Amino acid sequence: MNSKHLDVNGKPFNRNLMVLVLLVGTFCTVLNGTILTTAFPTLMSTFDVSTSSVQWLTTGFLMVNGIMIPVTAWLSTNYSTKILYLTAMSIFLVGTVLAFIAPNFATILIGRLIQAIGVGITMPLMQVIMLSIFPANQRGTAMDWVD
Repeated sequence: MNSKHLDVNGKPFNRNLMVLVLLVGTFCTVLNGTILTTAFPTLMSTFDVSTSSVQWLTTGFLMVNGIMIPVTAWLSTNYSTKILYLTAMSIFLVGTVLAFIAPNFATILIGRLIQAIGVGITMPLMQVIMLSIFPANQRGTAMDWVD
């Protein structure tokens, strides 16, 4: 199977490489939604916060993520998917760095909420991109890769 295809501008691209980049990037961002849970006891001790407070790191993340998913429909119709995906990954990176250097609980929470903006964009956008780069007769196989 030929992995070189033409985009809407007639420029060649490697579909297999694009799928790999999308899968790895989106997997890493989505995994971030639950990966922090095992660190809750340490975070509670380090930042001297209660269980209900530390839970906001996940609850707030999921709430912002849930808000961004439908917003992405509007964003993807008004902006290039390439620019949007790169922007989402950049937003995720900014949130990750902020959470990493957080001197207090409020900063780590803000970092997590910023991460959630990026994740909320990448999840549905990956499916939009997959549907746009595969012909109709191959979309079932393509969607099987991302589910």
